[in-house]
Amino acid sequence: MGVFSPAEPVQAHQRTSVRGPTFIRLLSRLTDVDTGRPNAALPDRLSQWLDWTHALALSAALDGKVEAIAAEVSHPVDDEAAECARVRQTLVQAITGAHELVARGIVAGTTPDFAPLRQRYTTLQRSMQSHTGHLRGRLRDILAASSDEMARLAEVDAVMELALSGREQSLMGNVPALLAHHFDRLREAARPDDAGAWLDAFRKDMQAVLLAELDVRFQPVEALLAALRTR
Repeated sequence: MGVFSPAEPVQAHQRTSVRGPTFIRLLSRLTDVDTGRPNAALPDRLSQWLDWTHALALSAALDGKVEAIAAEVSHPVDDEAAECARVRQTLVQAITGAHELVARGIVAGTTPDFAPLRQRYTTLQRSMQSHTGHLRGRLRDILAASSDEMARLAEVDAVMELALSGREQSLMGNVPALLAHHFDRLREAARPDDAGAWLDAFRKDMQAVLLAELDVRFQPVEALLAALRTR
Protein backbone atom coordinates (compact mmCIF):
# COMPACT_ATOMS: atom_id res chain seq x y z
CA MET A 1 0.00 0.00 0.00
CA GLY A 2 1.66 3.20 -1.13
CA VAL A 3 1.21 6.91 -0.75
CA PHE A 4 -2.29 8.20 -1.32
CA SER A 5 -2.95 9.78 -4.67
CA PRO A 6 -6.29 11.14 -5.87
CA ALA A 7 -5.69 9.31 -9.15
CA GLU A 8 -5.57 5.89 -7.48
CA PRO A 9 -8.73 3.76 -7.73
CA VAL A 10 -10.85 3.36 -4.64
CA GLN A 11 -10.17 0.03 -2.97
CA ALA A 12 -13.03 -2.49 -2.93
CA HIS A 13 -12.99 -2.83 0.86
CA GLN A 14 -13.75 0.85 1.41
CA ARG A 15 -17.32 1.55 2.44
CA THR A 16 -17.74 5.00 0.91
CA SER A 17 -15.72 7.73 -0.74
CA VAL A 18 -14.69 9.95 2.16
CA ARG A 19 -14.79 13.67 1.53
CA GLY A 20 -12.88 16.33 3.37
CA PRO A 21 -9.25 17.42 3.81
CA THR A 22 -6.51 15.18 2.43
CA PHE A 23 -5.40 14.42 5.99
CA ILE A 24 -8.80 12.91 6.87
CA ARG A 25 -9.21 11.05 3.59
CA LEU A 26 -5.73 9.57 3.88
CA LEU A 27 -6.26 8.34 7.43
CA SER A 28 -9.60 6.84 6.43
CA ARG A 29 -8.01 5.01 3.52
CA LEU A 30 -5.09 3.62 5.52
CA THR A 31 -6.95 2.64 8.67
CA ASP A 32 -10.48 1.81 7.48
CA VAL A 33 -11.86 4.28 10.01
CA ASP A 34 -15.29 5.41 8.87
CA THR A 35 -15.19 9.18 9.27
CA GLY A 36 -18.57 9.56 7.64
CA ARG A 37 -20.37 12.84 7.25
CA PRO A 38 -20.65 15.23 10.20
CA ASN A 39 -24.01 14.93 11.94
CA ALA A 40 -24.13 18.60 12.88
CA ALA A 41 -23.39 21.90 11.22
CA LEU A 42 -20.10 23.61 12.07
CA PRO A 43 -21.64 26.22 14.43
CA ASP A 44 -23.38 23.46 16.38
CA ARG A 45 -20.19 21.44 16.62
CA LEU A 46 -18.21 24.49 17.75
CA SER A 47 -20.76 25.13 20.49
CA GLN A 48 -19.97 21.66 21.84
CA TRP A 49 -16.22 22.26 21.75
CA LEU A 50 -16.20 25.69 23.43
CA ASP A 51 -16.84 26.01 27.15
CA TRP A 52 -18.66 29.09 28.46
CA THR A 53 -15.50 31.07 29.25
CA HIS A 54 -14.17 30.59 25.72
CA ALA A 55 -17.58 31.38 24.26
CA LEU A 56 -17.72 34.66 26.19
CA ALA A 57 -14.20 35.56 25.10
CA LEU A 58 -15.04 34.80 21.47
CA SER A 59 -18.23 36.86 21.68
CA ALA A 60 -16.30 39.79 23.14
CA ALA A 61 -13.68 39.55 20.38
CA LEU A 62 -16.37 39.47 17.69
CA ASP A 63 -18.62 42.18 19.09
CA GLY A 64 -16.25 44.41 20.98
CA LYS A 65 -14.01 47.15 19.69
CA VAL A 66 -10.33 46.23 19.65
CA GLU A 67 -7.94 49.09 19.04
CA ALA A 68 -4.78 48.57 17.07
CA ILE A 69 -1.55 48.70 19.03
CA ALA A 70 0.85 51.31 17.71
CA ALA A 71 4.02 49.80 16.34
CA GLU A 72 7.25 51.44 15.23
CA VAL A 73 8.61 48.58 13.14
CA SER A 74 7.33 47.88 9.65
CA HIS A 75 6.76 44.26 8.64
CA PRO A 76 6.78 43.78 4.85
CA VAL A 77 4.35 41.06 3.82
CA ASP A 78 6.93 39.43 1.55
CA ASP A 79 9.33 39.03 4.49
CA GLU A 80 6.67 37.34 6.59
CA ALA A 81 5.64 35.08 3.71
CA ALA A 82 9.28 34.12 3.17
CA GLU A 83 9.70 33.27 6.86
CA CYS A 84 6.57 31.10 6.83
CA ALA A 85 7.83 29.32 3.71
CA ARG A 86 11.25 28.80 5.29
CA VAL A 87 9.76 27.26 8.44
CA ARG A 88 7.47 25.05 6.41
CA GLN A 89 10.33 23.80 4.23
CA THR A 90 12.39 23.03 7.34
CA LEU A 91 9.55 20.89 8.68
CA VAL A 92 9.12 19.15 5.32
CA GLN A 93 12.81 18.28 5.30
CA ALA A 94 12.57 16.94 8.84
CA ILE A 95 9.65 14.73 7.79
CA THR A 96 11.17 13.41 4.57
CA GLY A 97 14.78 13.19 5.71
CA ALA A 98 15.14 11.97 9.28
CA HIS A 99 12.12 9.72 8.92
CA GLU A 100 13.95 7.65 6.30
CA LEU A 101 16.87 7.13 8.68
CA VAL A 102 14.54 5.72 11.31
CA ALA A 103 12.94 3.41 8.78
CA ARG A 104 16.29 2.04 7.65
CA GLY A 105 17.23 1.37 11.27
CA ILE A 106 14.08 -0.70 11.71
CA VAL A 107 14.73 -2.68 8.55
CA ALA A 108 18.13 -3.65 9.92
CA GLY A 109 16.56 -5.05 13.08
CA THR A 110 15.39 -8.63 13.46
CA THR A 111 11.90 -7.76 14.72
CA PRO A 112 10.35 -4.66 13.14
CA ASP A 113 8.46 -2.70 15.76
CA PHE A 114 6.39 0.46 15.55
CA ALA A 115 7.76 2.03 18.75
CA PRO A 116 10.66 3.97 17.12
CA LEU A 117 8.31 5.30 14.44
CA ARG A 118 5.73 6.28 17.04
CA GLN A 119 8.39 8.25 18.89
CA ARG A 120 9.50 9.92 15.68
CA TYR A 121 5.92 10.83 14.75
CA THR A 122 5.16 12.42 18.11
CA THR A 123 8.46 14.33 18.01
CA LEU A 124 7.58 15.75 14.61
CA GLN A 125 4.08 16.60 15.83
CA ARG A 126 5.53 18.61 18.70
CA SER A 127 7.86 20.38 16.30
CA MET A 128 5.00 21.25 13.94
CA GLN A 129 2.88 22.52 16.81
CA SER A 130 5.70 24.66 18.22
CA HIS A 131 6.72 26.22 14.91
CA THR A 132 3.22 26.92 13.63
CA GLY A 133 2.20 28.31 17.01
CA HIS A 134 5.14 30.71 16.93
CA LEU A 135 4.30 31.85 13.41
CA ARG A 136 0.65 32.27 14.31
CA GLY A 137 1.48 34.47 17.29
CA ARG A 138 3.95 36.52 15.25
CA LEU A 139 1.40 37.20 12.51
CA ARG A 140 -1.26 38.09 15.07
CA ASP A 141 1.06 40.67 16.64
CA ILE A 142 1.62 42.27 13.25
CA LEU A 143 -2.08 42.30 12.44
CA ALA A 144 -2.89 43.77 15.84
CA ALA A 145 -0.67 46.75 15.02
CA SER A 146 -2.21 47.31 11.59
CA SER A 147 -5.76 48.56 12.11
CA ASP A 148 -8.73 48.16 14.41
CA GLU A 149 -10.30 45.64 12.04
CA MET A 150 -7.14 43.57 11.80
CA ALA A 151 -6.69 43.80 15.58
CA ARG A 152 -10.14 42.26 16.03
CA LEU A 153 -9.25 39.45 13.63
CA ALA A 154 -6.06 38.79 15.58
CA GLU A 155 -8.03 38.67 18.84
CA VAL A 156 -10.56 36.22 17.39
CA ASP A 157 -7.77 33.95 16.18
CA ALA A 158 -6.09 34.06 19.59
CA VAL A 159 -9.34 33.06 21.31
CA MET A 160 -9.99 30.25 18.83
CA GLU A 161 -6.47 28.89 19.25
CA LEU A 162 -6.82 28.87 23.02
CA ALA A 163 -10.27 27.30 22.88
CA LEU A 164 -9.55 24.58 20.34
CA SER A 165 -5.89 23.72 20.99
CA GLY A 166 -6.77 21.09 23.58
CA ARG A 167 -9.19 19.31 21.29
CA GLU A 168 -6.74 19.53 18.40
CA GLN A 169 -3.97 17.97 20.48
CA SER A 170 -6.31 15.20 21.59
CA LEU A 171 -7.39 14.38 18.05
CA MET A 172 -3.89 14.60 16.59
CA GLY A 173 -2.62 12.47 19.47
CA ASN A 174 -4.75 9.58 18.18
CA VAL A 175 -2.97 9.47 14.82
CA PRO A 176 0.04 7.38 15.97
CA ALA A 177 -2.34 4.72 17.36
CA LEU A 178 -4.18 4.56 14.02
CA LEU A 179 -0.88 4.18 12.19
CA ALA A 180 0.17 1.45 14.62
CA HIS A 181 -2.81 -0.64 13.49
CA HIS A 182 -1.88 0.00 9.87
CA PHE A 183 1.71 -1.05 10.63
CA ASP A 184 0.54 -4.30 12.26
CA ARG A 185 -1.77 -5.16 9.37
CA LEU A 186 0.95 -4.69 6.78
CA ARG A 187 3.43 -6.71 8.84
CA GLU A 188 1.00 -9.58 9.34
CA ALA A 189 0.04 -9.66 5.65
CA ALA A 190 3.63 -9.52 4.40
CA ARG A 191 5.15 -12.51 2.63
CA PRO A 192 8.34 -14.04 4.09
CA ASP A 193 10.27 -12.97 0.97
CA ASP A 194 9.17 -9.34 1.18
CA ALA A 195 12.56 -8.31 2.54
CA GLY A 196 11.23 -5.13 4.10
CA ALA A 197 9.09 -4.06 1.13
CA TRP A 198 6.02 -3.78 3.35
CA LEU A 199 7.94 -1.56 5.76
CA ASP A 200 9.02 0.71 2.95
CA ALA A 201 5.38 0.98 1.88
CA PHE A 202 4.41 1.87 5.44
CA ARG A 203 7.15 4.48 5.64
CA LYS A 204 5.75 6.19 2.56
CA ASP A 205 2.24 6.08 3.98
CA MET A 206 3.37 7.54 7.29
CA GLN A 207 5.33 10.25 5.53
CA ALA A 208 2.21 11.15 3.53
CA VAL A 209 0.18 11.43 6.73
CA LEU A 210 2.79 13.69 8.31
CA LEU A 211 2.84 15.97 5.29
CA ALA A 212 -0.96 16.10 5.26
CA GLU A 213 -0.97 16.95 8.98
CA LEU A 214 1.53 19.70 8.28
CA ASP A 215 -0.92 21.15 5.74
CA VAL A 216 -3.67 21.15 8.35
CA ARG A 217 -1.51 22.81 10.99
CA PHE A 218 -0.45 25.53 8.55
CA GLN A 219 -3.98 26.52 7.57
CA PRO A 220 -4.38 29.14 10.35
CA VAL A 221 -0.95 30.54 9.51
CA GLU A 222 -1.87 30.85 5.85
CA ALA A 223 -5.18 32.49 6.74
CA LEU A 224 -3.44 35.11 8.89
CA LEU A 225 -0.86 35.68 6.19
CA ALA A 226 -3.65 36.20 3.64
CA ALA A 227 -5.25 38.75 5.98
CA LEU A 228 -1.89 40.51 6.31
CA ARG A 229 -1.78 40.92 2.53
CA THR A 230 -5.08 42.83 2.61
CA ARG A 231 -3.85 45.53 5.00
